[in-house]
Amino acid sequence: MTGQTGHLGSLEDIVEPDDNLLRETEAESTIPPVRRAIVVLVSDSAMDSDDRTGDLVTELLSEDNFEVDGVVSVAAKRSTIRKAIETAVVGGADLVVTIGGTGAGPRNKTPDATRAVLDQILPGIAQALRASGLACGAIDACTSRGIAGVSGSTVIVNLAPSRAAIRDGMATLGPLVHHVIDQLQQWTCD
Repeated sequence: MTGQTGHLGSLEDIVEPDDNLLRETEAESTIPPVRRAIVVLVSDSAMDSDDRTGDLVTELLSEDNFEVDGVVSVAAKRSTIRKAIETAVVGGADLVVTIGGTGAGPRNKTPDATRAVLDQILPGIAQALRASGLACGAIDACTSRGIAGVSGSTVIVNLAPSRAAIRDGMATLGPLVHHVIDQLQQWTCD
């Protein structure tokens, strides 16, 4: 066939890919979802409550792609700690971070109040927090009785109250908690 026929060309000649659209689609798929968190500050008295601690935890959570819905200060009583955690769980928080009340002293009730709310305990998270606390020299982190676990679809983690324990704990916590939340959402979405 030597005659001239119309040539449409290849599909790429007809439909040019929109590089901007491809980049936007790729960017959207790599942006991790923003998750909701509540911070519970446990203290022996209202005077122990430190706004800077709440600000620090909020900042660190924000850097880890959490939107902090609130920072709540509660007395170091098992019932008030439990009520604050339960309220956050019912409110649909993805993460509850408690600060304080994790030591061995008689007024340290946070792990006990947390245990009463949990459906599952995640010992690996608490172990990782103690190990990293020891490595960074945060004595209260490595001697903490703090626990971690799941209540419904909310991850709950107890941190010791020193700035070193908070900074190191939050650095350790991020990838672990995101992994657990992904697992929880996978099962609730299917």
